[in-house]
Amino acid sequence: MHEEDIEKSTCCYTMKQIEEKMDDYGQIFDIVRLIDEERISRMENNCDNQDPIDPCPCYSFWKKNKQCSNCITAKTIKDKRQRVKIEFSGTDSYQVISRYYNIEGKNYVMELVNHMDNGALKDEDVCKKLESKIVSYKEKLYSDALTGVYNRRFYEENVKNSKINAGIAMLDVDDFKLYNDSLGHIAGDMALCACADTIKSCIRKSDQAIRYGGDEFLIIIYDVTEDEFRKKLMDIHDAVNKTVIPEYSKMQLQVSIGGVICTDETVADAVLRADSLMYIAKNRKNIVIIENDEDVTKEELDEIKQQVLIVDDAILNRELLSEMLGNDFRILEASNGAECVEKLKEYGTGISIVLLDMMMPVMDGYGVLDYMNKNHWIDDIPVIMISGEDSESYVRKAYEMGVSDYISRPFDVKVVYQRVINTIKLYAKQRRLIRMVTDQIYRRENNNKILISILSHIVEFRNGESGSYVIHINKLTDMLLKELVGLTDRYDITGDDIELIATASALHDIGKIGIDDAILNKPGRLTDEEFEVMKTHAVIGARMLDDLDAYKGEKLLKTAWQICRWHHERYDGNGYPDGLKGDDIPISAQVVSVADVYDALTSDRVYKRAFSHEKAMQMILDGECGQFNPVLLQCLVNIQDRIKAGLD
Repeated sequence: MHEEDIEKSTCCYTMKQIEEKMDDYGQIFDIVRLIDEERISRMENNCDNQDPIDPCPCYSFWKKNKQCSNCITAKTIKDKRQRVKIEFSGTDSYQVISRYYNIEGKNYVMELVNHMDNGALKDEDVCKKLESKIVSYKEKLYSDALTGVYNRRFYEENVKNSKINAGIAMLDVDDFKLYNDSLGHIAGDMALCACADTIKSCIRKSDQAIRYGGDEFLIIIYDVTEDEFRKKLMDIHDAVNKTVIPEYSKMQLQVSIGGVICTDETVADAVLRADSLMYIAKNRKNIVIIENDEDVTKEELDEIKQQVLIVDDAILNRELLSEMLGNDFRILEASNGAECVEKLKEYGTGISIVLLDMMMPVMDGYGVLDYMNKNHWIDDIPVIMISGEDSESYVRKAYEMGVSDYISRPFDVKVVYQRVINTIKLYAKQRRLIRMVTDQIYRRENNNKILISILSHIVEFRNGESGSYVIHINKLTDMLLKELVGLTDRYDITGDDIELIATASALHDIGKIGIDDAILNKPGRLTDEEFEVMKTHAVIGARMLDDLDAYKGEKLLKTAWQICRWHHERYDGNGYPDGLKGDDIPISAQVVSVADVYDALTSDRVYKRAFSHEKAMQMILDGECGQFNPVLLQCLVNIQDRIKAGLD
């Protein structure tokens, strides 16, 4: 594409102009798609889910619900730069171009996709060169320059958020600072290299060694039992102890290792636990500690030192604060705001407090606070501003940006120490209170769901239906709503709304309690008179909920009422009981009606045998069960493979 065309993509277009462009591009590309910023954001926020609301746009056209490891569309929306890449799906290859457009004041990315002629890639020499270049690039990108093991970038981009079955260990080189200070940085580098080489020699090729920090290594050993994991870490520990560095024969390498078994959690969560155990091992010096070791006391776990991040461009100030706090806290340091942000990204809420200078090069203290506010870190990590600038405007601005305390230089050592302790305790109490409130809300919501489930199962039991009926309706409703949100922004549905509607769906047939057994469980076809009686269950159910005066203000009750009364309405107005038409029918009732019909068709009833999935889909799409919202029918088609795989 021409530079002029690329430059124009940053201008503001009308939707009509873009549609004309898409028509033109459609003559060249196999697929031309326009994705708005909101949808891309949903994709990013759900990228770790097994069943995401909205799969990665630039990848979904050939592999539904698979995630793209390098989503150029997400990157393009952020920096407004055009990107091009080649994607592979099995033996097929695709060229994907992502271009940014400002359309009527809103941000969009246009994806242009071409299926590539594999003949162009059949030149064996070209393929080998391309493969070699890619391998070499990845090795450089993810390899630690000093030790040759994987680097922190590899961890952040490929490992951190994964859920795996593995042993996770944190290894720290004891007295590493001493090697650097007494023997020089060359000796320190050689110690790290020797340690890395020893770790690699003790693990399999399928396992991973990662340089996590300065003198810390993360070790991942896959598919291992706790006993095997313990033995492997002891082997690494003993091998490092026996390592000899010829140039520094008096250097005795020792390491402290903490390890945990990672199962139903992310690697990042397991790393935090392993790091805590490693710190206990470091206090004892040169040992291996595995989770559940009997000699690890509760007191030791409770007394693990919290981390303080000291951010100041003056070495003397950092040393003074480190000396002051080092006996009671683990100290991290940064010489400017940019380094501080990197530390916050690395350790997250593992940092208990930030002591922040105001005037610094690269990024000042206000820049750090702005970044922390944008990423909501300020809510969980307290900041004490320490500065020689004490004018009222500076102090006021700092407090407005969320600092917990402000200390002017010169300061009293004991005062600073006590204010750090008080702030950490205050935030710890707040977190405990939040956890308590969250737990109470969760228990209350869970109890509500249990009661609703019990009530709905009573209806099922009386109606002779299987116990899985309510579960199926709940899952189908949830899946349809998530697909609907990804497909259109026509309906204002939040994540909380999805959960609420799915929960309320369990009560959709509660009115059947008021239907005579002879009609409710009649094995044959109902007469016209009997069918009229059966239809009253929608009104009966709504009336039952309407009589709950104490809960009329609850959103759950309002939603359940709408579903009860109107889940038999149809989009063309031919439903019951009120003959509502189109979007006069609340979307909650529309979605449950589709879920209800699909499950009724594919389940055994007293009056019929179950239809196959294919037959049920055909009947619904052909209008044999009444007319439904076309958008919801598209959602049903889109998720049909997941329906078949995920309802049981």
